[in-house]
Amino acid sequence: MTTKTSMLKLSSLLALVLLTCFGCSKSGGSNPPPIKVTPPPSGDPAQYGTPYSGVPATKDIVMYEVNIKTFTPANFQGVEARLDSIKALGVNVIWLMPTYPIGTDSKSVGSPYCVKDYEGVNSAFGTLDDLRALVAQAHTLGMAVILDWEANDTSWDNAWITANPTWYVQVNGVIQQLSTYTDVAALNFSNQNMRLALIKAMKYWVLTANVDGYRCDYADGPPTDFWTQALDTLKNITTHKLVFLAEGTNGSEISAGFQLGYAFNYYGSIKSVFGGSNTSGLFTTNTAELASLPSPGLKLRYITNHDDASSDGSTIQLYGSKQGALSAFLITAYMDGVPLIYSSQEVGYPSKINFFNNVPVDYTANPDMVAAYKQIIAFRSAHEAIKTGTLTPYSDPNVIAFEKVSGSDDVLVLANTRNSSETFTVPTALQGPTWTNAFAGGTITFSSTYTLQPYQYLVLTK
Repeated sequence: MTTKTSMLKLSSLLALVLLTCFGCSKSGGSNPPPIKVTPPPSGDPAQYGTPYSGVPATKDIVMYEVNIKTFTPANFQGVEARLDSIKALGVNVIWLMPTYPIGTDSKSVGSPYCVKDYEGVNSAFGTLDDLRALVAQAHTLGMAVILDWEANDTSWDNAWITANPTWYVQVNGVIQQLSTYTDVAALNFSNQNMRLALIKAMKYWVLTANVDGYRCDYADGPPTDFWTQALDTLKNITTHKLVFLAEGTNGSEISAGFQLGYAFNYYGSIKSVFGGSNTSGLFTTNTAELASLPSPGLKLRYITNHDDASSDGSTIQLYGSKQGALSAFLITAYMDGVPLIYSSQEVGYPSKINFFNNVPVDYTANPDMVAAYKQIIAFRSAHEAIKTGTLTPYSDPNVIAFEKVSGSDDVLVLANTRNSSETFTVPTALQGPTWTNAFAGGTITFSSTYTLQPYQYLVLTK
């Protein structure tokens, strides 16, 4: 880890603050050119388009991770063509995996996180105008867009290597790779000019492409005071409400300005439960993860993402079947935190996806599964109990059971984590009231036991 450095003086930060001006708003189905305005003295570009005013509150976020290489065509236009379908799931924030040119030198392995130019667009995906059109259309449909950001390192053929070698970690004058990753060179966070260049590039996309924030890769890597410096600067773009997601586990990242952190431990626990372990472990992990975050931070909860789909397999493989994957997602979306859908999981893609490669996904597959995702997300969006309510767990080795209450909103969730029928012993407290089946309709009054079919889930309201 790089030694933490002291914060820049306030005057250094103010030098980066944007004096914004606005371009044209999108109309008539086309993206007009921005109004030509002289950039402000700070060197920042002028604002392109109209900043999006519909960025959701953190608790209301339903996030969708876009792996562009799974779309057909595998470019910005291919993603834009499917924005209506993504919105129909109930999504309100899109996270685009890296859109930058990647290294092509002899050390490159094709990773999208091997950044050659922080202010460039990967030509395989299209042009800057294509990216702008995608963002504008997402905004029109009611979705914010955040970019993926790699702050730890660059490719070996990034122009910074030769122009600014002191911006990299060196030993005896030799630039070092990042940890075990031979394809990238480690950035030196003791160098203040490097920090300012990274922050300038982060501002660039908020202004030039009108994006709404960042998912920051391996956020535990840079020192916390860098994140404080960067996010404070970005928050000074007062025309934008921005979303910041840390791929990290440190509570200090929330204190630095991120709203969301990764739920690594939760993912491990839910895999373990569906693999046969006692369900109590998931509640233990949930409590510990939430306790690790300072208020008002939340965890991004997922049953897969680009890393896990590449290394561990698809949700169908991990959770036993289409129904198992849906049961795992419902538990994850309803227990606590903010849910993530990784492009391909909603259609039950059956195999691993290596995110270095183009892997075309049939996004018309399994419409029944897509409908179930829509139903699960719509219920979450409509119920404050699910988003912020107090959670009461009920013990059973095979069935995840919990109640969430916010004011008069009372929701009970039962989900069988086994590929076999399981009998749930109903706690006395749940046996008296009449419950309404939120998805199938009708009412239920519990006796002492209730049998759930393989991977069946039940959502009830009182």
